[in-house]
Amino acid sequence: MFKLKEKTNILVIGDLMIDHYLWGKCERISPEAPVQIVNIDKESSVLGGAGNVINNLRALGSNVDVISVIGNDMAAKELQFLLNDIDVNSNMLIIEEKRKTSKKSRLIASQQQILRYDNESIEDISPNSEEKIINILDKNILNYDAVILSDYGKGVLTNSLTQKIISLSNKNNIKVFVDPKGKDYSKYKNAYTLTPNKKEAIEATNINIKNDESLEKAIKQLKETCNLTVSLITLSENGIAIFDDNLRIKPTVAREVYDVTGAGDTVIASITFAIANNLDIDEAIKFANLAAGVVVGKIGSATATLDEIYEYESSLHKSNSSSHIKTFAEIEKLAKKFHEKGKKIVFTNGCFDILHAGHVKYLQEAKNYGDILILGLNADNSVRKLKGPTRPINNQNDRAYILASLESVDYVVIFEEETPYELIKLIKPNTLVKGGDYEGKIVVGQDIANELKLVQFVDGKSTTNTIKRIQNSETSN
Repeated sequence: MFKLKEKTNILVIGDLMIDHYLWGKCERISPEAPVQIVNIDKESSVLGGAGNVINNLRALGSNVDVISVIGNDMAAKELQFLLNDIDVNSNMLIIEEKRKTSKKSRLIASQQQILRYDNESIEDISPNSEEKIINILDKNILNYDAVILSDYGKGVLTNSLTQKIISLSNKNNIKVFVDPKGKDYSKYKNAYTLTPNKKEAIEATNINIKNDESLEKAIKQLKETCNLTVSLITLSENGIAIFDDNLRIKPTVAREVYDVTGAGDTVIASITFAIANNLDIDEAIKFANLAAGVVVGKIGSATATLDEIYEYESSLHKSNSSSHIKTFAEIEKLAKKFHEKGKKIVFTNGCFDILHAGHVKYLQEAKNYGDILILGLNADNSVRKLKGPTRPINNQNDRAYILASLESVDYVVIFEEETPYELIKLIKPNTLVKGGDYEGKIVVGQDIANELKLVQFVDGKSTTNTIKRIQNSETSN
């Protein structure tokens, strides 16, 4: 379970652009030239370049500011609107009158891209713009937990500006994370880390990475040449390589890959977010791999929320049992997300004092009625009121941990009240499950759930019988 505060403050500096899409169908060829005629059905625009890093950070819950240079044109106004739409302040964008704001337009016919045309400036920004950026950074640097340099080679991150940003950030003990571009990485010297992919690392080091030996040679060279604290190389489906004092490769955790578009932006955003939350580099890479696993399972440039990452981690059975134990506030938020996604939520509750085969089979059957099984667990005080002063045998934390370890149980929530009614009101389950002994009785919460299912107990299996056998054994001894 990652301990993340969400509300990190991260600054992104780099090349902003708009990814513009024209969607349509082609049913004939032009009589004027041998080209397709596309009837446009819809048009859409999203943040691209450094903007996709921003999207990923916002999805994780981070506060984000951005510094960049744009033109004084309609594309600039559109870009500012897209930033403001995700609550990112556009006040630190610098305008160069003769510069064109980057906009990449793609013509999609029947889900197939047939044309792309770019309208942008790619020359270096002016010395005056560089000076403005450094002045803005100098005044605001202490507001941030980390800085990301998102370099797409469009002229914002010039050699001199990049070095000034890194120097100023280091002076204030702010880590700089770089998504690099080009073959010469000298301008990124003294950054905390770079995140080149394998192909980019080969071009930057002139080392053909074909095995662990050549990988270590290349990643070590990057660390030494750029004086990095940590050196990283992303290896696509093989994970992420780390080198500080030694080489480690953290494997990917992608289950299904539909589209790798924007996965690199997800990686640098999630690594930065994790480090800003004081995770060490190995935990940060694990977190980034999970985030990338979520993103490549979607179509198009996508993002991953914390809830999606936690859910994905749980589905891989690699999460700690503690991550399945939730508070009322946490489960309310999760339940809302599940309902929005059309997931069918099942709820049951009980004391589950000494777990036995009857409990396990009951919970397995309960899970079969939907997608997500949430278990309300009676707190110790609640159990005493129901079962007497000698119960429970196991305290609520131990009971919750064991239940959360079961494959059939997605989440456990401890409740103090005599009944779970308030908890059920928060969750609004589709299905309420209780034991067969409730046949003909009113079940708490059945007025909230869509349906009630009764599950028969396994004969002879009960906590009371287990306790009696233990007591009889102790007496006979």
